[in-house]
Amino acid sequence: MIRILIVEDEHAISDLLRLNLTRSGYCCTQVFDGMEAADLLEEQNFDLIILDLMLPGLNGFELMEYIRFLKIPVIILTAKSSLDDRMKGLTSGAEDYMIKPFEVVELLARVQIVLRRYHKEKCVLKFGDLSVDVENQKALKQGKEVDLTPKEFELLVLLMRNQNITLFREKIYEEIWGVEYPAESRTLDLHIQRLRKKLDLGDRLKTIFKVGYRLEEAS
Repeated sequence: MIRILIVEDEHAISDLLRLNLTRSGYCCTQVFDGMEAADLLEEQNFDLIILDLMLPGLNGFELMEYIRFLKIPVIILTAKSSLDDRMKGLTSGAEDYMIKPFEVVELLARVQIVLRRYHKEKCVLKFGDLSVDVENQKALKQGKEVDLTPKEFELLVLLMRNQNITLFREKIYEEIWGVEYPAESRTLDLHIQRLRKKLDLGDRLKTIFKVGYRLEEAS
């Protein structure tokens, strides 16, 4: 399982990150102090670090001087928005730089991109009794393979990577079909209907009226 270290001193933001990353299938560890993060990195291995800059103990820039020799990819997530700070963050070795406030769905997308760049992308996705092997293009329900078209499979992977997050129609269409969403098209709706039927998703694959779709855990 992909292991992510969250270094963020604001507990509410750290918990929000942990909740959404855990729902997307990542194993998360939280620390709230730069020195605590440095100590933990001496003891454990991680695949990715999400790092705030304004930290007690050691600040994020000081911690980057230590992390860069470990060759662990870093996404900086901070309220420091000046060009100088962004340049300093990226030249210090960070793979990406995001400014607060942020959209969770964008953060998850950037996490996927960085992990893919480092060939650490999560290959097996889980949702209830569904299991998706991304590398081998297989979808299993209760251990039995389900026959999906290539676009149905891509759509399922996108939904499973963003569990419990509402995806806008426009974003889904651009991600899967690579073109701007045509307002009158029923293509996306039909693919959603087929996924519901083939995978018996029912209300777990929710339609958000006039907005988009969300793959949601049963309450």
